[in-house]
Amino acid sequence: MMLAKRKRELRRHRGCWAPLCDRALQPTASRFAGHETAGFTLVEVMVALMIFGLIASAGVALLAFSVRAQGATTARLDDVGALARQSSLLAADLAQAMNRPARDERGTKFPAFVGGATSVTFVRAGWSNIDAQPRSTLQKVSYRLADGALRRTAWPMVDGAAPLPASIALADVAGATLRYRIGGVWSDRWDGTGGAALPQALELVLERRDGIVFRQLFLVGSGAPPVVTSTPPPGAPNGG
Repeated sequence: MMLAKRKRELRRHRGCWAPLCDRALQPTASRFAGHETAGFTLVEVMVALMIFGLIASAGVALLAFSVRAQGATTARLDDVGALARQSSLLAADLAQAMNRPARDERGTKFPAFVGGATSVTFVRAGWSNIDAQPRSTLQKVSYRLADGALRRTAWPMVDGAAPLPASIALADVAGATLRYRIGGVWSDRWDGTGGAALPQALELVLERRDGIVFRQLFLVGSGAPPVVTSTPPPGAPNGG
């Protein structure tokens, strides 16, 4: 009764439109009924943020792992490539080794092939002469371990010349050991006094700074065993 009377008075004194006046006069609780479940609660927002943070952290960790893996793979491939280039260079030099004694700057004569446990020096053929310089195609070369690297030294002439600046054949080398093979026997030294000027094969064991050890085998020249010839004494039958 009181609500109906109030409505009539409001319509009469203010000229209020009936539906609008009825809505304005409704209790507050009835007007907002059904709105208590709209939107997200604070707990739901916090859970969503936590899940998003976990996903973002996992993505960053995966990206960092991929970058580290790519860097490690690139470094390993570069190292394998450097080792392959060193092996090819030494193989090419040894394949053209020849029996040609050499002299140093003082005129001292040395055998064609001289090697120790950590260095080897020999004369090779096939030195290209693209610029047509007045020199031989023979070249004296040396390999030795120095300052943590396997270094290659070359001479502009076989006899009486000073060496050219050494180049790095392979870096990051912790140790290098050479051995020489002749007649099925390995030796850690070679000076050509055993009846053959050149060994048949050379072994190089390289230890890298990361602890990995590589063993390389090379033929020297053709790798054929030395041919021993003898001259029959005068008056001996020819056997023909």
